[in-house]
Parts: sequence; structure tokens; C-alpha cells
Amino acid sequence: MTKIGIIGSKGRMGAALTAAIADAGCTLAGGADQGDDVAALVGASDVLVDFSAPAALEATLDACIAAGKPIVIGTTGLEERHHYLIDNASQEIPVLQTGNTSLGVNMLAHLVKEAAGKLGDDWDIEIAEMHHRHKVDAPSGTALLLGEAAAAGRGIDLADNSERGRDGITGARAQGAIGFASLRGGSVAGDHSTILASEGESITLSHRAEDRSIFARGAVKAALWLEGRSNGRFDMKGVLGL
Repeated sequence: MTKIGIIGSKGRMGAALTAAIADAGCTLAGGADQGDDVAALVGASDVLVDFSAPAALEATLDACIAAGKPIVIGTTGLEERHHYLIDNASQEIPVLQTGNTSLGVNMLAHLVKEAAGKLGDDWDIEIAEMHHRHKVDAPSGTALLLGEAAAAGRGIDLADNSERGRDGITGARAQGAIGFASLRGGSVAGDHSTILASEGESITLSHRAEDRSIFARGAVKAALWLEGRSNGRFDMKGVLGL
């Protein structure tokens, strides 16, 4: 049976991942959190799943490279430096990084890319997301995943074509821009909508996460898909066969 180790086992996803690993007929190799011996867990695992914090990523990747172990990274709030580290690690080991491990969300991203690509830039794109009051990053990793999908469909760079944090007299909306709105409150696991609006009509593509178990199940499925692959950087499209 595949032995899966959890980086960030005491976080919100830890219990859900433990249950999902058992449901999939796999073995829990153990967990590591701040102050723990990550290298020992990596050595005991066939594949790692990381839902910890960006600050811990470099040490985790170093341990995975040293042991030649694949890793699924679901940690959000990553910055350019972290993606540089992931790119470097993927030259040595298989790495699957995603802003959301839900199979439904990743199918939504596929649909958003298709819609954005088929409709012209006279269709405005807005991405709205809501999460629980404890979430510390905004926009969510999933919102950015959807934004990147929309930008890819349009053949543009998201960083140069996004609008965030509108407040006050902002002026008219730039044509072709991709807008983001973030809401926080209660215990919402994650609601995401991509709105494509033109003169006289609009399309809304949405996903609602009702329980964190969907992310855990997707992460385990990704870990099993990643195990045994050669080095490279992957995402959930491969898991879905897209």
C-alpha cells in the first residue's frame, strides 16, 4: 500500500487527509509540523502531501529532493520565490502544485479557460470568492487558479491584466481586465464564481465546497497519480486527464 506523509498534519486539512488516506486504502506514514523532523517523515513516505505554510516549503522540498520523493503541494499564499523553488525541485523529483486539489474546482478551471478563449474581450471577467474568517491570504489560491485559467484562455498574462481591491473613485473598468473580489466570514469552506458579462447577457460558472473532505480526496488522488512518475512539474489537469 502507498505510504503517504502529511506536511502540516495539525492544520485544518490534517484530519480530513488522514481520513481520505484510509478511505483510499493507503497507509498514513505520519505527519510533520513546525519543529518536527521533516526528513524523517519524507524518508518513511512514498509520496508527500503538503498543506502547511509557505515559509516551510524550502526545507520540505530540500528533504524531498534528498530522498527522491514526489510531493503534492496544496499550500496557498505562495509567492514568486516559492514558484522558483518548485521549478528547481521539479528538475529532480515529481512535483504537483495547485491552488486547489478539488477535482470539481479543477474541472471548473478547465471550463473557465474554454469560455474565456471562445468569448472576446468585450466579455468582462470577474472572479468572486468567499472563505471562512480564519483564511489569511486573498485572493484565494483557487481564485488565482481561475484567473490564470481565464488569462490562458485569452492568451494574456494575468499579472498585467488583473484588477483587485477596488475602492473609491477607480475609473471605468479596463477592457480585457480580470477582476477579483474576496469575501471572508463564518465557516465557509470555499465558494467561487467566475462571471463573464457582456452587453445584455452574462454567464456564471460556480463551485461550492461544502466540506474540506473534497480537497483531501483530491489531494490523495493526486498523490497516487504522482507516485512513480519521473521528475517534472505537474498540476491537477493531469489527474483529470485534461
